[in-house]
Amino acid sequence: MRFWVTESGNAAPVRRVALVGGVVVLAGCADEQSTLRPESDAARSVATMWWVMLVASAIVVGVVTLLVLLTLLKRRGRRDRVDRTDSPGATTAVLVSGAIVPAVVLVALFVYVLASLGATSQPSGGTAFPIEVVGKQWFWAVRYPEQHIATANEIHVPVGVPVEVVAVTDDVIHSFWVPRLNRKIDMIPGRRNRLRIEADRAGVYRGQCAEFCGLQHANMAFYVIAQSRRDFERWVEREQQTPQRGAPGERVFVDTGCGGCHTIRGVSNGTIGPDLTHVGSRTTLAAGTIPNRKGYLGGWILDPQHVKPGNKMPGLPLSGRDLQELLDYLESLR
Repeated sequence: MRFWVTESGNAAPVRRVALVGGVVVLAGCADEQSTLRPESDAARSVATMWWVMLVASAIVVGVVTLLVLLTLLKRRGRRDRVDRTDSPGATTAVLVSGAIVPAVVLVALFVYVLASLGATSQPSGGTAFPIEVVGKQWFWAVRYPEQHIATANEIHVPVGVPVEVVAVTDDVIHSFWVPRLNRKIDMIPGRRNRLRIEADRAGVYRGQCAEFCGLQHANMAFYVIAQSRRDFERWVEREQQTPQRGAPGERVFVDTGCGGCHTIRGVSNGTIGPDLTHVGSRTTLAAGTIPNRKGYLGGWILDPQHVKPGNKMPGLPLSGRDLQELLDYLESLR
């Protein structure tokens, strides 16, 4: 085993550990998926609860630490025999600090938490419209039943409109979580759990599976794209359109068997992989793993296991011409 040895003894290992710890802490401050940058009433309730718990805990730790230090300083240098008889008020001090104060703090925090549950609880009334999100290993199928739209890994919502997410799973337990919009909700086989999200302003909010679900759990992300109502309506109109037929890449798509796993409206009806009807308009591929650009898409088609080991998509040994035609076709699906 190798050790770091310097003139200052253990200073080098300590500095290295402190540096690594600092990097880890700073990495958690990224705002793309931060509970401390809420963009909805529910997320603000969660963030406020976090701050209240943090401040209360810090006060308790600070008071206890101060009492310990005062006791140590008071006894410093005293080597005489300790008097173990009760001093005046000792019993009262122990009772107050050890029982009454903790009870008051815990009860107050419990009442506060109960008062905050309403903002994050499962919706009971009607909302503007439902969106069904299906967790699969390892991507998200997204359906808009009222608008007759199917997509994947991106959820478009109008700003200021409450949306009911109906969360289900097609295989193992997953967990739907958009920290800046609301708490997480589990996807359990045989159950349909519900969560309400409502974005305060337009933006792109990253979500993540928060329940370990297999080899590529970490690469199972999605994005909630909040748009103005006008932009959202335009998006709905585009998504409802059927792609034009007859492109050379469509032949490659059908001949290579892609349609057995993927749906393209009017071309195929596969249900194993993500719906590709408008794949060209998405920002990422493979559930947030790589950007949706032609080079990345080509690498994904030829060797998906290199990009995301363990996923269910096989590599396709295409010729250069067929690959280019397929890429042009998929990019045109907007």
